[in-house]
Amino acid sequence: MRLTVPRVLMVLIGALLFIGAFAIAPTTTSGGREDGPSDRLAKAESGAAVTAEAKAVATAAPAAPPRPAAELFPPAGKAFIGVMTEKGPHDFTATNMFTAAAKHQPQVMLFSSGWASDKFDRTLFDRIRGRGMLPMLGWEPWNYKVDQAARKEKLPARKIDKIRSNQPAYRLSHITRGDFDPYLRSWAEGIKSLGYPVAIRFAHEMNGDWYPWSEATNANRPGEYVKAWRHVHDLFRAAGVSNVIWVWSPNARWSTTTANLAGLYPGDDYVDWVGATGYYGTGAFSNYRSFDEIFKPTITEIRTFTSKPMVITETGASDANGRKAEWIKQTFQMLSRHKDIIGLIWFEVDKELDWRIVSSPAVAKAFAKGVAAPRYQVTWPPAMLPRTELKD
Repeated sequence: MRLTVPRVLMVLIGALLFIGAFAIAPTTTSGGREDGPSDRLAKAESGAAVTAEAKAVATAAPAAPPRPAAELFPPAGKAFIGVMTEKGPHDFTATNMFTAAAKHQPQVMLFSSGWASDKFDRTLFDRIRGRGMLPMLGWEPWNYKVDQAARKEKLPARKIDKIRSNQPAYRLSHITRGDFDPYLRSWAEGIKSLGYPVAIRFAHEMNGDWYPWSEATNANRPGEYVKAWRHVHDLFRAAGVSNVIWVWSPNARWSTTTANLAGLYPGDDYVDWVGATGYYGTGAFSNYRSFDEIFKPTITEIRTFTSKPMVITETGASDANGRKAEWIKQTFQMLSRHKDIIGLIWFEVDKELDWRIVSSPAVAKAFAKGVAAPRYQVTWPPAMLPRTELKD
């Protein structure tokens, strides 16, 4: 074929058209489907979302570390020292004197309240809390004015016991059948509203015969103490109260006839701390008897049916034999061997006998030296949870 100018121009024009067709043709997916405008927009938005998410992750604040577990009271290896005075949170004069003599801030205050006349009073609990002490309520189902009247007559001790223990309105069966339920609910709601822990030592020294809630008095029957305790506990639980430390506290055994504490124990589901009350210098313990001689038989018996932490809920010493300071010194030495005892409450009252540590400089010095040990150096912030198991 002879090339002419027109033919050359036609070939060039055709080549340009062929190249242009490839330049403007739409792209296809790997499956051969063409990406239309909506597909390309979706891909662009997806890419933008991934980029935005990556930026958000890169700029987000670091995750908060897990909250530490609440500290237990008392901490492991520690024990608290508490105090009970005649006027309790109504007047802190005696507490101030005790603190100065002991050179130690007590971490718990025990005070009593009788069902016959005492209504819930938030102020009393807040006053104790405000001084850095855990409130422990000694809650007593009786009319304590009967006891006060008998004492004013200066009757013999056993005669007073017989009079005050005979109060039919406060029989254990009356508690269980609900006679006091409205009263109990008012206290449950009040304690619930506090928002910080409160220990309740309900119907203490139940193994004696000097209170109307003892099964040995007031026409009470075997088994009724546990039923009454559980009734009170269950009422609080039904009211949604979760800030109570339930303290079960018999009297220290004073003879071989005062055993069978297991029959008076409500059970671990109903108790947080177990306790014991005992004094040197009165009754069966008038002659010198060490802390272990007074308390160990009771502790040994309690350990046959529960391993709950133990508190000496009341103790004191008289100086009738001139050995009060010696007894205190020896008590702190023995306490160090009882790892299951997480607290001790001193009865700082001049009643019948002078149990106070301020009774003499020698006694105060012995007590101050004992509580200066590292084991008792602990504070009570309300945010702490009670130690309810020794293994905690």
